[in-house]
Amino acid sequence: MTHRQRVLTTLKRQPPDRVPVDLGGTLASTINIHAYRRLMAHLGFGGEPPIAYLSRRSNSVLPDERLLAHLDVDCRAVILDNPDVNPERALPDGSLVDEWGITWRHLGEGQHFINADGPFYDREPDLALVEKFAWPDPLDPGRIRTLRGQAETHRARTDAAIILVLGVGVVHQIQFMRGYAAALEDLIAAPDFLQAFMERYVDFWIRLTERALQEVGDLVDVAMFGDDLGTQQGPVMSPALYRRLIKPVHVRMAQTVKRFRKPLLLHSCGSVAAFIPDLIEAGFDALHPVQVSAKDMDSASLKRQFGRDITFWGGIDTQHVLPRGTRQDVREEVRRRIGDLGPGGGYVLGAVHNIQAEVPVENILAMFEAAREFGGS
Repeated sequence: MTHRQRVLTTLKRQPPDRVPVDLGGTLASTINIHAYRRLMAHLGFGGEPPIAYLSRRSNSVLPDERLLAHLDVDCRAVILDNPDVNPERALPDGSLVDEWGITWRHLGEGQHFINADGPFYDREPDLALVEKFAWPDPLDPGRIRTLRGQAETHRARTDAAIILVLGVGVVHQIQFMRGYAAALEDLIAAPDFLQAFMERYVDFWIRLTERALQEVGDLVDVAMFGDDLGTQQGPVMSPALYRRLIKPVHVRMAQTVKRFRKPLLLHSCGSVAAFIPDLIEAGFDALHPVQVSAKDMDSASLKRQFGRDITFWGGIDTQHVLPRGTRQDVREEVRRRIGDLGPGGGYVLGAVHNIQAEVPVENILAMFEAAREFGGS
């Protein structure tokens, strides 16, 4: 099989020739800049390679093609660019401000930025806030200026599955613009405000997604976006609340992608097992990152319950095994997840979220070596 065939086969929950692997294919399955530099130097590709950021805010990179070929990675990402109007800019203190008016504070060298202020912070959740907000233009030409060139380059150099990275969904966006605590309170205390915001934001997202897929729909194989619904200990909201407020919006987003006949991958961290039946019903084909260290996210149980209907993507523990385990621990982790999630197809192997700065090079290499050894021919 080609790399593309391998991914598309497993997205259909059919057995591929081997378990496909991902690094750098999505907004949360790549690698921190410091770990990346060490890995590149170790492999003799240069300790200071040119950096292409997948996300500046998470200090995560689009890996060099030499690295992806060496690791036999099955996926490549194409990403939207900054808009021409109000592109992301740096402040004197090192913070970033994006087109939505969200301020992102840097947590330290090589670390994430975190949202620290936004246009709806410390405001009453009034419908007028939504109406008066200066909504960005989804058709700003800067967003897609390089999109086709990225996809054509991947097509020319590889036979990998190409993933269109579409950014974040409504849950993330309101949290960033309003603050996490206030956005969660609004689910109960101000649902009318929340619904008004979500409708406007999804209108924006749909127009942007349609434009992006018109541009590269003939070249990309999968689309994805992120919307975290879980914490380490459980869902951020009840399934009933999800069904009432969020699921109708996710259905609209999924239907947009399906009109272009592309599989849709959802990134959603934490304990999200309670939502999986609804995610399947909403139209998602795959779930990333399968945070196996979170409550109710046992990989064998998830496969038994839902493996016929959704593909699992990720699954290799980034909280404990990759940063703190031995090479043998990593090998056993890979063997376990392939054994749990791989049979019959429906599993793309990768780290649970981006590989962070403290992960040893030896453990990164052990993960990919074990994936080849245990993942099939």
